[in-house]
Amino acid sequence: MARIRVQDENREITDHQEIREFLEPFGISYENWDVEGRIGSEATNEEILDAYAPEIERLKEQGGFVTADVINVTPETPGLDDMLAKFNKEHTHSEDEVRFTIRGSGLFHIHPDNAPVFAIQVESGDLISVPTGTQHWFDLCDDRTIRCIRLFEDTSGWTPHYVDNPVHENYTPVCMGPAYLSPASDIESVVKV
Repeated sequence: MARIRVQDENREITDHQEIREFLEPFGISYENWDVEGRIGSEATNEEILDAYAPEIERLKEQGGFVTADVINVTPETPGLDDMLAKFNKEHTHSEDEVRFTIRGSGLFHIHPDNAPVFAIQVESGDLISVPTGTQHWFDLCDDRTIRCIRLFEDTSGWTPHYVDNPVHENYTPVCMGPAYLSPASDIESVVKV
């Protein structure tokens, strides 16, 4: 289940409808799809794409995407740190970034114009679409595992375009969970000084 954290306002959102409503003014789409019972834990990439073919086709038609793939990231992924280093700095893309999380979790930080930075933690079942040109960055959660369907307008994939005066260093990539959501006094430790 996705969670939103607006660190500078000490605010959290966990309700699916409230998440959609919060993200809508920023042009960010959010959906929650069924995973449990739809695919097995050991499903191949092809089985995953087949299982979600109707949803993928709908997204392709809506967003002009031409291809979809499945990415599998674990702590054993060769070059993981280098791969993450490309996306954990504030950047934009020249196309929408669409991800449907099947397993694991990750954290998108969004830096909108005229609004505070907020984090969206995505987990199994969460679909997020970050619009073209949105300033953001991405980190994995502690288990450094994520399996996602990704959609692309260009078969070469996303290229990060780093921004001038990034703010990503002011925010620690801490994923939110039951322990994280405990006392509000613990939340302040999320900010790097």
